[in-house]
Amino acid sequence: MIGKYERNENLPSVEMVAKMARVFDVTVDFLIGEGENANYDKETVERINSIQKMDEGTKNILFNLIDTYIQNFKTKQAFAK
Repeated sequence: MIGKYERNENLPSVEMVAKMARVFDVTVDFLIGEGENANYDKETVERINSIQKMDEGTKNILFNLIDTYIQNFKTKQAFAK
């Protein structure tokens, strides 16, 4: 059956896609290559899920740190042109 999916001879049902996503420990978006999170690698998705579980104070500290690195990256890109 998987061979048929790979050769585009058949499409899996929604239930089967969900099962495959669980087996491979990825999101359905990632598995089908669609959606907002489809381009995130598994490690990034795991980190985002961990952040979602944090208390608001810890999240704010982490986001401030991330924002600093993002701004630094954007500044470097702007001056590299």
